[in-house]
Amino acid sequence: MPGQRDGMRSELELTDAVGEAVLEAVRETDNATTAIDFDGLRIGQDEDGYVLETPETAHDGLTEADLAAALESAAPYVTNWHFWERTVGGEGTARRAFLRWAEGASFDTDGGASDDSSDPDSVLLERHDALESASGVVRHWGELELRTRLADAEIDQRGEPGGRVYEIRHVDDSAEPLDGLERYDDPREARDLVTYDDRGRYRPLKTAPSLVSGWCFDDLSSSEFVETIRAIYPATIANWHREQRGRLDVDHWIETAERQSGIYDVIDELPREALEWVTEACCVDSQCLKRRKWHFDEDDELSTPGGDGEFPCREPCSLVIAAARKWTILESENEKTWELELTTSEMNQLAEIVDAVADGRVDEIREADVYDGANRYRARYLRAKRLTDGSLDADQTDD
Repeated sequence: MPGQRDGMRSELELTDAVGEAVLEAVRETDNATTAIDFDGLRIGQDEDGYVLETPETAHDGLTEADLAAALESAAPYVTNWHFWERTVGGEGTARRAFLRWAEGASFDTDGGASDDSSDPDSVLLERHDALESASGVVRHWGELELRTRLADAEIDQRGEPGGRVYEIRHVDDSAEPLDGLERYDDPREARDLVTYDDRGRYRPLKTAPSLVSGWCFDDLSSSEFVETIRAIYPATIANWHREQRGRLDVDHWIETAERQSGIYDVIDELPREALEWVTEACCVDSQCLKRRKWHFDEDDELSTPGGDGEFPCREPCSLVIAAARKWTILESENEKTWELELTTSEMNQLAEIVDAVADGRVDEIREADVYDGANRYRARYLRAKRLTDGSLDADQTDD
């Protein structure tokens, strides 16, 4: 082969369709020097003929027939190019960036046409090996475990080498065999999975860490993969992509509150201090998997940690707005001083009950564990002793 410097491993056999797609791209380009420059594969033309380069090899002075033959030796690069340019496409889209992130590839973050990273050439074969392994490339997205693998040609819907096949399951099912999970293949079925938690309670917040486990979407195409995630965690891919590109439009509390109308018109009266308590109650990792980016306003940051989630929260959600209405009304009440009789243990027990309810661990407290202040029998005893008609026996000491 003219100009060949060294050899290259070949793990895939190109189909005629893939080879022809490359030649078409070379023929049709306006930039003959680098008709293809993608993930370490460079194909172009100079005065001596066609040039094909990868980090492992270089060919020059090629005729078109030579180039077609040389493509086989660069099969991992060529099939990778074909997958991203002919199967996925969508340069600059959130879908493409997310799929690249899912397999650990660099992705466009500035709206340009390049998928280059600081050293993309050196990583394609390592990524190829990981994708080809039994476990594939695994990433986490909220409570989801995402797995990307190279598809066998017969599995790939297009029947072409180098395609990807995707799997989604709950992180708690990471070690479960596929046969032990309920298997799905239609993204629309994800909508039913996210509706209720494992106790059958409606999930008003889709990004709450209460997704049921025991299921799996497998053998998904790239489009099915993205569609399924969008059904489980709506808008998270789009907002993540905007953030990656520095284009996340954040609506802070005060501007969100001031545009409310109807019964929610009052929430802009919520005290600044109370908003800290709102975010501590609703917007921490234990309650929502989003990473909060909004604050009181652009120049007034909240002290409550925003969380460590993979995808951002760009504005107060409808659940926070609804809860804030109630808290705004409650905060409008004047504080009063009350006098009631409690033992020290009973005072401490009230705090334990509040903690147990706030942390959602009431159901975890065993009935025999009377040492826990939130134990059901302890609480019933306190009610029998200190409450009359559902109220504490307390006297107001100020007017």
